[in-house]
Amino acid sequence: MALRFDCGEVITAMVTPMDKSGNIDYDKVEILAKHLITSGSDAILVAGTSGESPTLTNEEEIELVSTVKRAVANKAKIILGAGSNSTQTAVEYTKFAQKEEVDAILSVVPYYNKPNQKGIIEHFSTIAQSTNLPIILYNIPSRTGVNMLPETVAYLAEKYNNIIGVKQSCPDMDMVSEMKLLCPDDFVIYSGDDSLTLPMMALGAHGVISVASHLFGSEIKSMIRNFKSGEYIAARNMHKTLYPVFKKLFMAPNPIPVKAALEYKGIIESYLRKPLVTLNDEEKIELFKVIDRVKSELSEEG
Repeated sequence: MALRFDCGEVITAMVTPMDKSGNIDYDKVEILAKHLITSGSDAILVAGTSGESPTLTNEEEIELVSTVKRAVANKAKIILGAGSNSTQTAVEYTKFAQKEEVDAILSVVPYYNKPNQKGIIEHFSTIAQSTNLPIILYNIPSRTGVNMLPETVAYLAEKYNNIIGVKQSCPDMDMVSEMKLLCPDDFVIYSGDDSLTLPMMALGAHGVISVASHLFGSEIKSMIRNFKSGEYIAARNMHKTLYPVFKKLFMAPNPIPVKAALEYKGIIESYLRKPLVTLNDEEKIELFKVIDRVKSELSEEG
């Protein structure tokens, strides 16, 4: 079955490398992007929540996109986080994304002002009408304070052909079932939580917009491919092996733990912009022990 637009199965919500002063380290951005495309990522999400988007300026986003484009060299798709709780601002971000010639955008449910379902429809309808870019809706009630219902997703998917999918960051599996029942067959669902990727795929999800793929991208790709080819036990075993890392990467607000893990791997430094702060030494030891244990288990299984 052909999809409206295929961003791939593993999309990494890329962190934004920074230096000690809080400036973006564009050399490390390029290094990280190259690392991601050689370790299983089909697409890179730039300036999402994992990329500390609330602290980025427009000028920084322009430079980020151009840097990632240069690093990727058409080997992976580029998606830009272009959402806002202001519909007008979201449209402006979307037009900016189209000007920068990214492959698609991720647009979050308006946060803080908590619109009802009609307001959510009006918000995304206005965005969809402003662009030809493929749009992935982003439902994350824990951050936005409002849940976009399956009926709302289905209405938008039916009405706008450029609304191609949804990132579902909510542990309610019934919602996934309802979306698969209500939405067109060519509309895709991405898990927004690594630990829910396999459960959601059992209900028809296409893949994941991932944080753990910074570290275990090839393994996550293997899990997805095994599931789709009918190797269910292999997929389940990979999920079980990776599960401790999936959970530990959210021991503190994202992207704090994954940046610490990337520093541990020697890829980038773990610097963040306030109000986010780095893990303390005890937390780092706890995180790194889990990562090392999972790596050891993967080596034994391999």
